Amino acid sequence: MDVSWLGHSCFRLRGRDAALVTDPCPKSTGYNISRPSADIVTVSHEHEDHNFVQGVAGTPKVIRGPGEYEIAGVMITGIRTIHDSQEGKRQGKNTVYVIEMDDIRTCHLGDLGHIPTADQVEEMSGVEILLVPVGGGGTLDAAAAAETVSLLAPRLVIPMHYATDASTAKLEPLDRFLREMGVGAATPQQRLSVSRSGLPHETQVMVLDYKR
Repeated sequence: MDVSWLGHSCFRLRGRDAALVTDPCPKSTGYNISRPSADIVTVSHEHEDHNFVQGVAGTPKVIRGPGEYEIAGVMITGIRTIHDSQEGKRQGKNTVYVIEMDDIRTCHLGDLGHIPTADQVEEMSGVEILLVPVGGGGTLDAAAAAETVSLLAPRLVIPMHYATDASTAKLEPLDRFLREMGVGAATPQQRLSVSRSGLPHETQVMVLDYKR
């Protein structure tokens, strides 16, 4: 499976039989996702910087909320969570997606704004790759993101939704999360190509460079 970060909370996962795009974002975010093709699009919530479905090429099946889905051999579970720490009163609801593709269990947290509950952690159990917001701004900040990583114990952690040279959002920089995780300076990689057998045995942080 190949994983590319297109910016903000938008990733493209490409497996043997299908491609999936998460939370497509418009150019107003500072990122140009360049109309990636996909069979499936997941939308964590209906804010305009996460639901730019028209920016994805093809005729993908769009998933917009909790439930269990099977599309093109990809199993997806949507889990209801909250976008903020005030029971959704400020930002509303959020959907976390657990995506099973090429025998790898990936979790995209969307704009999760709180530490997952015990029940939610159980629903996300066994996650191997975690796509986690780390820059605050209505979602997890560095400390809360690190605590969430500890609860879910994935094998690979890929941060998203943080300040970059391109981003127009007011978010915290990546280095705060890296310090919380005990990681020094990380060299961003263009993409991740991984098989189940190639996953690390202990939790590792990988930083992806956004597509320009």
